[in-house]
Formats: sequence, C-alpha cells, structure tokens
Amino acid sequence: MNIEILTLFPEMFDSVRSSMLGKALERGLLSLGTTDIRDFTHDKHNKTDDYPFGGGAGMVMMADPVFRALESLDAGKKRILYMSPKGSLLCKAKLEELAEEKELVMICGHYEGIDERIIEYWHAEEISIGDYILTGGEPAALVLIDAVARLIPGVLGNSDSVREESVYSGLLEHPQYTKPREYRGMKVPQVLLDGNHKMIDLWKFEKALEITRERRPDLFEEYIKDPGKLTKEERKLLEKMVDIV
Repeated sequence: MNIEILTLFPEMFDSVRSSMLGKALERGLLSLGTTDIRDFTHDKHNKTDDYPFGGGAGMVMMADPVFRALESLDAGKKRILYMSPKGSLLCKAKLEELAEEKELVMICGHYEGIDERIIEYWHAEEISIGDYILTGGEPAALVLIDAVARLIPGVLGNSDSVREESVYSGLLEHPQYTKPREYRGMKVPQVLLDGNHKMIDLWKFEKALEITRERRPDLFEEYIKDPGKLTKEERKLLEKMVDIV
C-alpha cells in the first residue's frame, strides 16, 4: 500500500519509520510519502489559511494550496481521506475496507478546518477517530496509518494474530503476565503456570468475557449475537453470563 499525506508538518510523520511500521516500509509492504501544503502557496509567507466568510473564531485552510497539492499527486484517481471530527467513526470494518486499497491520500487539516470545496470537488471521505478535537489532523492520521498497516498481509508476520487481537476477536483482551511469578506480593494466576493449555485457553476466554461485559457492554452484546465457533466448555462459560437462544 502507498499512502500520501498532505500536511503542514511533514516532520510529524518521522516516527512512522520506527518499530513495526518501519520494518513494513523496509520490506516494501508499505510506502509513505509526505507533501508539504506550504510548497503550493503563492506568497512569500507561504500562507495557507484565511478568515472564514460569515465570520468565526478561527482561521480556515484555503482551497488553492490543497487543490494544487492534490493535483501534484494525481489524486483524482485515488481514494482521498480527510481526518475530521465531522467524519464517520473509524472502526474495524472501515479499517478492513481501507486495507484493501493500493493507494490512499490523506489530508491533515488545521485551524478550524479546510475549505468545504476541497471536500466536495475531490470527493474526500471524512473520517474521525473519536469525539474530541486535536490540534491538527496529523495525530489522527498516524492512528489510522498504524491501525490499517496491521491489517496488510505480511506486516505482522502471522495473519492469525490479527484475528485474535483484542476487539478484532469480538472481545477485549484477557490479562497478561510475565516474569517474575510474584511481584510485591502480587502473584500470577496459578492456572497460567500449570502447563494445561486447555485450562489456560478457558481461563483467557472467561477473563475476556468478564472484561468485555464490564467495560464494553456494547461489544459484549454484539458478541453474544454471534459468538462464532465455541467449544462445549467455552459455551458453558458464556451461558453462565447470559442466556443463549
């Protein structure tokens, strides 16, 4: 997948070269380019914003620099995303859909947003990562890039690990422990030390059910509608929490 990012702050994406995403870039599974919107301004001050018509408390990014930046990428033939609190909420289904794309162009806004004509003309899809406001679209874009990259075949190395991860499995993740076995009086649950993999799997499943029901009842309700293939023991654990028709 190739991702092109239009931004006023290209340096904010240097972190993508690290960790898992950095390895994906090295292996050619992902490519990332940044386009500085200021390079497409006409004045010596590289001005990208102006006061909004009709008044308002803040500034708005002007259409022309963004238009020209998009044209430089031949973006009309690509899927364009605009990170915006007005957009549809980013979710598993949307990430899976985006992971199928060969090319994405992402617009990172600032100030009070961007000129609406950019969205209309370029058919930009507005996407939000939550009901809160950030200083700009860059942090939101980084979240989307990280989340979608994990779904690209080969990035994680094991495709099964994606399906088993918290949320993607339908449940939140069970508690995790590592050495030492006891730390400041707190012990690792004995079931994880006994080597009985069947009992370990059941313990993990039960804890995932409990945590999901407590912290994300919306996910729990969705899960029990279609829990997928369960063993006899797993079904009994689920039946302890809810009646299954």
